[in-house]
Amino acid sequence: MEKKELILRNELKILLHLCQTSDDVEIAKSAIYRYHSENRTMAFGDYKFGPIFMRLCYELGLEVPAVELIKDETLYGFFSDGQSFALLMDMLFKKGYYEDAFEVLEEMEKQHVKYIKDTFLLAFAICYKLNSPVSWKKFTKILEENQFQLDTLPRITYCFAVAFALKQNDLEKAQYIYSLIMNPDSRLCTNLKILMQIKSGALEETLKTLEAVLEENTPELVKKTQISEQVLATVREELEENPALLVRLEDIYDQLKASGKVTKLTLDEMLCKIPLYKEYYKKLSTERTVSLRTFKPLQSVLKTE
Repeated sequence: MEKKELILRNELKILLHLCQTSDDVEIAKSAIYRYHSENRTMAFGDYKFGPIFMRLCYELGLEVPAVELIKDETLYGFFSDGQSFALLMDMLFKKGYYEDAFEVLEEMEKQHVKYIKDTFLLAFAICYKLNSPVSWKKFTKILEENQFQLDTLPRITYCFAVAFALKQNDLEKAQYIYSLIMNPDSRLCTNLKILMQIKSGALEETLKTLEAVLEENTPELVKKTQISEQVLATVREELEENPALLVRLEDIYDQLKASGKVTKLTLDEMLCKIPLYKEYYKKLSTERTVSLRTFKPLQSVLKTE
C-alpha cells in the first residue's frame, strides 16, 4: 500500500481473512478502493470479495463502514452479488436499524443486483417492521415483479408477508399469500390462520380451528401447537358482541391453557425467533472449546463447522 504497487487478488483475499479489529478494517477499506480502481475493467464473473468483507463487518459489528462502502458510487460493481446485500441487511435488521436496512434494499435495486432467496425474506421482514406506506408500496412492488419466484421461498418468508398484509388490513392479499404456503402445518401458520379467520368474520370457523388445536394428540417428544395470548385476545375482542360464542371461547381457552397450548409469545416474537437448531449450533460454536472425541482443544475452523 505504501509503495503504491499493484494489489493482486490473492493479496486482498489474504488481507480480508486476516482482519481482526476495526483498525484492520480501515486498512482493508483502503485496499478495496485501490483494488477496485485498478481492476474495475476485469471480465464479469471474477472473484467476489463483497461477501468476505460483509462477513468481516458482520463478525466485528461494523455496520457503518459496511453501509458506507456498499453505497459508495466509486465502488459500484464491487458488491455485485445478492449475498453481500443480504448479509448487511441481516446485520442491520438484528440491530433494529430497519430504516437503514430499507435504504440498503433500495440501493440493491439501484445497482441492479438480482434478488436471492434471503433477499425476499429480509425485504418482507424489513417492510413488516417499518409498517409504513412507503414500505407497503415497496412490498407490493416486490410481490408484483417476482410472481414466478414466490413459489420456491421458505415458509417463514410467506409468514412475514402474511403478517404484514394483516397489519395493513389487506385481508385479501394476506389470504392469497397464505395459499402459497405448501405446508402450513406450524405454530406460526396456525396463529396467522386464526387471525385471518377472525378478521374475515368467520367466527365459527375460528373456534373450530382452536378446537382442532385442542384435540391434537401430540406425542410427548413432538412440539405442541401453541396459540399466542395476543391472538386469543384479538379473537376475544371480535366475539364481545356474541355472548354465546364468547362463553365457548373461554371454555376452549381454559382447556388450551391447561394442556400447555397457550404461549405468551407475541406474533412478532414468533416471526423473529431464531430456530432451535440454529441456537444449538451457535451455542456449540461459542461454548465448546474441547473435542468430544479427543478431549483436545478445538481448532477455530472446527468450532464454526
